[in-house]
Amino acid sequence: MPTTFGCSLPSRGPMSSPEGLRSLAQGAENAGFDSVWVSDHIILPRQVESFYPYAPDGVATFRPDEPYYEPLAALNFIAGCTQRVRLGTHVLILPYRNPVLTAKILSTLDVLSGGRVILGAGVGWMEEEFQALGLDTYRERGAVTDEYILLYKELWTKDHPEFEGKHYQLSSAGFQPKPVQKPHPPIWIGGHTGPAIRRAAALGDGWMPIGLRPPAILEPEEFGGLVARLRRQTRRAGRDENAVALCFSTNIAFDDGDGTSRRMMSGVPEQVAADLRQYQDLGVRNFILSFQGDSASELQENMDRFARQVIPLIPQE
Repeated sequence: MPTTFGCSLPSRGPMSSPEGLRSLAQGAENAGFDSVWVSDHIILPRQVESFYPYAPDGVATFRPDEPYYEPLAALNFIAGCTQRVRLGTHVLILPYRNPVLTAKILSTLDVLSGGRVILGAGVGWMEEEFQALGLDTYRERGAVTDEYILLYKELWTKDHPEFEGKHYQLSSAGFQPKPVQKPHPPIWIGGHTGPAIRRAAALGDGWMPIGLRPPAILEPEEFGGLVARLRRQTRRAGRDENAVALCFSTNIAFDDGDGTSRRMMSGVPEQVAADLRQYQDLGVRNFILSFQGDSASELQENMDRFARQVIPLIPQE
Protein backbone atom coordinates (compact mmCIF):
# COMPACT_ATOMS: atom_id res chain seq x y z
CA MET A 1 0.00 0.00 0.00
CA PRO A 2 1.54 3.36 -0.97
CA THR A 3 2.22 5.99 1.65
CA THR A 4 0.13 9.16 1.34
CA PHE A 5 0.90 12.68 2.55
CA GLY A 6 -1.67 15.29 3.46
CA CYS A 7 -1.25 18.81 4.72
CA SER A 8 -3.35 20.95 7.03
CA LEU A 9 -4.69 24.20 5.62
CA PRO A 10 -5.18 27.39 7.67
CA SER A 11 -8.95 27.50 8.01
CA ARG A 12 -8.68 29.74 11.07
CA GLY A 13 -6.58 32.70 12.08
CA PRO A 14 -4.91 35.48 10.09
CA MET A 15 -4.12 33.30 7.06
CA SER A 16 -7.70 32.06 6.72
CA SER A 17 -8.96 33.84 3.65
CA PRO A 18 -10.49 32.70 0.37
CA GLU A 19 -7.28 33.59 -1.42
CA GLY A 20 -5.14 31.76 1.12
CA LEU A 21 -7.23 28.60 1.06
CA ARG A 22 -7.38 28.59 -2.72
CA SER A 23 -3.67 29.19 -3.27
CA LEU A 24 -2.52 26.73 -0.61
CA ALA A 25 -4.93 23.98 -1.69
CA GLN A 26 -3.82 24.38 -5.28
CA GLY A 27 -0.21 24.60 -4.15
CA ALA A 28 -0.55 21.36 -2.19
CA GLU A 29 -2.08 19.65 -5.20
CA ASN A 30 0.60 20.94 -7.55
CA ALA A 31 3.34 19.86 -5.13
CA GLY A 32 2.02 16.30 -5.15
CA PHE A 33 0.31 16.06 -1.79
CA ASP A 34 -2.49 13.51 -1.63
CA SER A 35 -4.93 15.32 0.67
CA VAL A 36 -5.73 18.60 2.39
CA TRP A 37 -7.37 18.98 5.79
CA VAL A 38 -9.34 21.55 7.75
CA SER A 39 -10.32 21.57 11.43
CA ASP A 40 -13.61 22.21 13.21
CA HIS A 41 -15.00 24.62 15.74
CA ILE A 42 -18.26 26.48 15.28
CA ILE A 43 -18.45 28.97 18.12
CA LEU A 44 -15.69 29.78 20.60
CA PRO A 45 -16.79 30.84 24.09
CA ARG A 46 -14.65 33.51 25.70
CA GLN A 47 -14.40 31.60 28.97
CA VAL A 48 -13.26 27.98 28.64
CA GLU A 49 -12.43 25.72 31.56
CA SER A 50 -12.54 22.43 29.64
CA PHE A 51 -9.19 20.65 29.37
CA TYR A 52 -7.61 20.99 25.92
CA PRO A 53 -5.95 17.64 25.14
CA TYR A 54 -3.18 19.02 22.90
CA ALA A 55 -1.45 21.50 25.20
CA PRO A 56 0.80 20.63 28.17
CA ASP A 57 -1.23 22.86 30.50
CA GLY A 58 -4.60 21.95 28.99
CA VAL A 59 -5.29 25.54 27.99
CA ALA A 60 -6.47 26.17 24.43
CA THR A 61 -5.04 29.09 22.46
CA PHE A 62 -8.06 29.70 20.23
CA ARG A 63 -8.99 33.34 19.76
CA PRO A 64 -12.76 33.91 19.59
CA ASP A 65 -12.43 37.04 17.45
CA GLU A 66 -10.38 35.39 14.68
CA PRO A 67 -12.05 33.91 11.60
CA TYR A 68 -12.72 30.18 11.89
CA TYR A 69 -14.29 28.71 8.74
CA GLU A 70 -16.90 26.00 9.00
CA PRO A 71 -15.07 22.94 7.65
CA LEU A 72 -17.70 21.42 5.37
CA ALA A 73 -18.34 24.77 3.72
CA ALA A 74 -14.58 25.30 3.39
CA LEU A 75 -14.11 21.89 1.77
CA ASN A 76 -16.86 22.59 -0.75
CA PHE A 77 -14.97 25.75 -1.69
CA ILE A 78 -11.66 23.87 -1.90
CA ALA A 79 -13.27 21.14 -4.00
CA GLY A 80 -14.11 23.74 -6.62
CA CYS A 81 -10.53 25.03 -6.60
CA THR A 82 -8.85 21.64 -7.08
CA GLN A 83 -9.03 18.55 -9.28
CA ARG A 84 -7.28 15.64 -7.59
CA VAL A 85 -6.38 16.22 -3.96
CA ARG A 86 -8.55 14.47 -1.35
CA LEU A 87 -10.62 16.55 1.08
CA GLY A 88 -10.55 15.77 4.78
CA THR A 89 -11.88 16.97 8.13
CA HIS A 90 -9.34 16.86 10.93
CA VAL A 91 -11.62 16.31 12.73
CA LEU A 92 -15.33 16.94 12.30
CA ILE A 93 -16.96 17.00 15.74
CA LEU A 94 -19.89 14.75 14.99
CA PRO A 95 -22.21 15.58 17.93
CA TYR A 96 -22.30 19.27 16.93
CA ARG A 97 -24.47 18.72 13.83
CA ASN A 98 -27.74 17.08 12.92
CA PRO A 99 -26.60 13.67 11.62
CA VAL A 100 -28.93 13.45 8.61
CA LEU A 101 -27.97 16.92 7.43
CA THR A 102 -24.28 16.15 7.95
CA ALA A 103 -24.58 12.88 6.02
CA LYS A 104 -26.30 14.79 3.22
CA ILE A 105 -23.61 17.47 3.02
CA LEU A 106 -20.81 14.89 3.01
CA SER A 107 -22.55 12.76 0.40
CA THR A 108 -23.14 15.81 -1.80
CA LEU A 109 -19.53 16.88 -1.41
CA ASP A 110 -18.35 13.39 -2.35
CA VAL A 111 -20.47 13.48 -5.51
CA LEU A 112 -19.51 17.02 -6.54
CA SER A 113 -15.81 16.41 -5.90
CA GLY A 114 -15.70 13.12 -7.77
CA GLY A 115 -15.26 10.91 -4.70
CA ARG A 116 -12.58 12.78 -2.76
CA VAL A 117 -13.99 12.99 0.78
CA ILE A 118 -12.33 11.56 3.90
CA LEU A 119 -14.37 11.99 7.07
CA GLY A 120 -12.06 12.51 10.02
CA ALA A 121 -14.38 12.11 13.01
CA GLY A 122 -14.13 13.20 16.62
CA VAL A 123 -16.28 13.57 19.73
CA GLY A 124 -15.21 17.06 20.86
CA TRP A 125 -13.63 18.21 24.10
CA MET A 126 -15.05 21.67 24.86
CA GLU A 127 -18.15 21.47 27.07
CA GLU A 128 -18.68 25.20 26.73
CA GLU A 129 -19.02 24.90 22.95
CA PHE A 130 -21.67 22.19 23.33
CA GLN A 131 -23.56 24.54 25.62
CA ALA A 132 -23.19 27.48 23.22
CA LEU A 133 -24.70 25.29 20.48
CA GLY A 134 -27.68 24.45 22.68
CA LEU A 135 -26.63 20.83 23.11
CA ASP A 136 -26.98 18.77 26.29
CA THR A 137 -25.05 15.75 24.95
CA TYR A 138 -21.54 16.56 26.19
CA ARG A 139 -21.55 13.76 28.77
CA GLU A 140 -22.81 11.29 26.17
CA ARG A 141 -20.77 12.59 23.24
CA GLY A 142 -18.97 9.29 22.71
CA ALA A 143 -22.20 7.32 22.46
CA VAL A 144 -23.72 10.02 20.25
CA THR A 145 -20.71 9.86 17.92
CA ASP A 146 -20.92 6.07 17.64
CA GLU A 147 -24.61 6.27 16.83
CA TYR A 148 -24.16 8.99 14.24
CA ILE A 149 -21.45 6.99 12.44
CA LEU A 150 -23.82 4.03 12.21
CA LEU A 151 -26.57 6.32 10.92
CA TYR A 152 -24.26 7.83 8.26
CA LYS A 153 -23.46 4.35 7.01
CA GLU A 154 -27.14 3.41 6.92
CA LEU A 155 -28.00 6.52 4.90
CA TRP A 156 -25.04 6.16 2.55
CA THR A 157 -25.46 2.47 1.75
CA LYS A 158 -29.16 1.53 2.00
CA ASP A 159 -31.92 2.26 -0.49
CA HIS A 160 -34.48 2.19 2.31
CA PRO A 161 -32.60 3.44 5.38
CA GLU A 162 -34.05 2.59 8.77
CA PHE A 163 -32.48 3.53 12.09
CA GLU A 164 -33.59 3.10 15.69
CA GLY A 165 -31.15 4.63 18.13
CA LYS A 166 -31.28 6.36 21.48
CA HIS A 167 -30.43 9.75 19.99
CA TYR A 168 -31.94 9.44 16.51
CA GLN A 169 -34.65 7.45 14.79
CA LEU A 170 -35.44 7.28 11.10
CA SER A 171 -37.85 5.32 8.94
CA SER A 172 -39.73 5.51 5.63
CA ALA A 173 -37.37 8.00 4.01
CA GLY A 174 -35.32 8.28 0.86
CA PHE A 175 -31.77 9.60 0.84
CA GLN A 176 -30.04 10.67 -2.36
CA PRO A 177 -27.49 11.16 -3.71
CA LYS A 178 -25.40 8.33 -2.37
CA PRO A 179 -21.66 8.98 -2.15
CA VAL A 180 -19.46 8.17 -5.13
CA GLN A 181 -17.07 6.15 -2.95
CA LYS A 182 -18.30 2.67 -2.14
CA PRO A 183 -19.47 1.56 0.27
CA HIS A 184 -19.03 5.11 1.60
CA PRO A 185 -16.32 7.75 2.16
CA PRO A 186 -13.64 6.46 4.51
CA ILE A 187 -14.21 7.30 8.16
CA TRP A 188 -11.00 7.94 10.09
CA ILE A 189 -11.35 8.21 13.86
CA GLY A 190 -9.39 10.93 15.62
CA GLY A 191 -7.97 10.78 19.13
CA HIS A 192 -5.45 8.68 21.05
CA THR A 193 -7.46 7.71 24.13
CA GLY A 194 -8.88 4.30 24.94
CA PRO A 195 -12.41 5.18 23.76
CA ALA A 196 -11.01 6.58 20.49
CA ILE A 197 -9.08 3.38 19.83
CA ARG A 198 -12.16 1.30 20.63
CA ARG A 199 -14.23 3.43 18.25
CA ALA A 200 -11.67 3.06 15.47
CA ALA A 201 -11.53 -0.71 15.98
CA ALA A 202 -15.30 -1.13 15.91
CA LEU A 203 -16.44 1.52 13.42
CA GLY A 204 -13.53 3.16 11.65
CA ASP A 205 -11.78 2.70 8.34
CA GLY A 206 -8.76 4.50 9.78
CA TRP A 207 -7.25 5.77 13.04
CA MET A 208 -5.71 9.25 12.98
CA PRO A 209 -4.18 10.40 16.30
CA ILE A 210 -2.19 13.62 16.66
CA GLY A 211 1.30 12.97 18.00
CA LEU A 212 4.41 14.79 19.20
CA ARG A 213 2.24 17.48 20.82
CA PRO A 214 2.35 17.26 24.62
CA PRO A 215 0.78 15.55 26.41
CA ALA A 216 0.06 13.26 23.41
CA ILE A 217 3.67 12.53 22.52
CA LEU A 218 3.19 9.13 20.83
CA GLU A 219 6.84 8.57 19.97
CA PRO A 220 7.39 5.33 18.04
CA GLU A 221 7.56 2.95 21.01
CA GLU A 222 4.40 4.35 22.61
CA PHE A 223 2.62 4.54 19.28
CA GLY A 224 3.55 0.94 18.49
CA GLY A 225 1.95 -0.19 21.74
CA LEU A 226 -1.26 1.61 20.84
CA VAL A 227 -1.22 0.06 17.36
CA ALA A 228 -1.00 -3.40 18.95
CA ARG A 229 -3.95 -2.46 21.16
CA LEU A 230 -5.91 -1.28 18.14
CA ARG A 231 -5.23 -4.54 16.30
CA ARG A 232 -6.39 -6.63 19.28
CA GLN A 233 -9.58 -4.66 19.65
CA THR A 234 -10.24 -4.82 15.91
CA ARG A 235 -10.08 -8.62 16.07
CA ARG A 236 -12.41 -8.62 19.08
CA ALA A 237 -14.86 -6.54 17.04
CA GLY A 238 -14.98 -9.40 14.50
CA ARG A 239 -12.96 -7.59 11.86
CA ASP A 240 -9.68 -8.33 10.16
CA GLU A 241 -6.91 -6.90 12.35
CA ASN A 242 -5.67 -4.80 9.44
CA ALA A 243 -9.10 -3.39 8.59
CA VAL A 244 -8.22 -0.03 10.15
CA ALA A 245 -5.67 2.03 8.23
CA LEU A 246 -3.05 3.86 10.29
CA CYS A 247 -2.59 7.60 10.01
CA PHE A 248 -0.24 9.83 11.99
CA SER A 249 -0.67 13.58 12.30
CA THR A 250 2.15 15.86 13.39
CA ASN A 251 4.00 19.14 12.86
CA ILE A 252 7.00 19.46 10.55
CA ALA A 253 9.70 22.03 11.30
CA PHE A 254 12.71 22.43 9.03
CA ASP A 255 15.86 23.51 10.83
CA ASP A 256 19.22 23.67 9.10
CA GLY A 257 21.16 24.16 12.36
CA ASP A 258 23.49 21.68 14.02
CA GLY A 259 20.62 19.59 15.38
CA THR A 260 21.98 19.42 18.94
CA SER A 261 18.55 19.92 20.53
CA ARG A 262 16.50 18.40 17.73
CA ARG A 263 12.98 17.13 18.33
CA MET A 264 11.34 14.46 16.21
CA MET A 265 9.96 15.71 12.89
CA SER A 266 12.35 18.63 12.86
CA GLY A 267 15.74 19.29 11.34
CA VAL A 268 17.05 18.85 7.84
CA PRO A 269 15.03 16.83 5.30
CA GLU A 270 17.04 13.65 5.85
CA GLN A 271 16.29 13.74 9.58
CA VAL A 272 12.59 14.38 9.03
CA ALA A 273 12.44 11.50 6.56
CA ALA A 274 14.18 9.17 9.03
CA ASP A 275 11.57 10.05 11.67
CA LEU A 276 8.71 9.42 9.26
CA ARG A 277 10.19 6.05 8.32
CA GLN A 278 10.05 4.96 11.98
CA TYR A 279 6.27 5.38 11.89
CA GLN A 280 6.07 3.83 8.46
CA ASP A 281 7.82 0.76 9.91
CA LEU A 282 4.95 0.51 12.43
CA GLY A 283 2.40 0.37 9.63
CA VAL A 284 1.53 4.02 9.09
CA ARG A 285 0.62 4.64 5.46
CA ASN A 286 -1.02 8.05 5.83
CA PHE A 287 0.56 11.19 7.23
CA ILE A 288 -1.21 14.50 7.89
CA LEU A 289 1.31 17.28 8.33
CA SER A 290 1.22 20.84 9.60
CA PHE A 291 3.96 23.13 8.35
CA GLN A 292 5.42 26.29 9.83
CA GLY A 293 4.88 29.68 8.27
CA ASP A 294 3.90 33.21 9.25
CA SER A 295 2.46 33.84 5.80
CA ALA A 296 0.86 31.81 3.05
CA SER A 297 4.03 32.13 0.94
CA GLU A 298 6.24 30.83 3.75
CA LEU A 299 3.84 27.99 4.42
CA GLN A 300 3.85 27.11 0.72
CA GLU A 301 7.65 27.23 0.64
CA ASN A 302 7.88 24.65 3.44
CA MET A 303 5.24 22.45 1.81
CA ASP A 304 7.18 22.56 -1.46
CA ARG A 305 10.45 21.77 0.31
CA PHE A 306 8.89 18.73 1.97
CA ALA A 307 7.54 17.52 -1.37
CA ARG A 308 10.90 17.98 -3.12
CA GLN A 309 13.33 16.88 -0.43
CA VAL A 310 11.51 14.54 1.99
CA ILE A 311 8.89 12.57 0.07
CA PRO A 312 11.52 11.07 -2.32
CA LEU A 313 13.27 9.64 0.77
CA ILE A 314 10.18 7.69 1.90
CA PRO A 315 9.84 4.16 0.47
CA GLN A 316 6.67 3.47 -1.50
CA GLU A 317 5.33 -0.07 -1.51
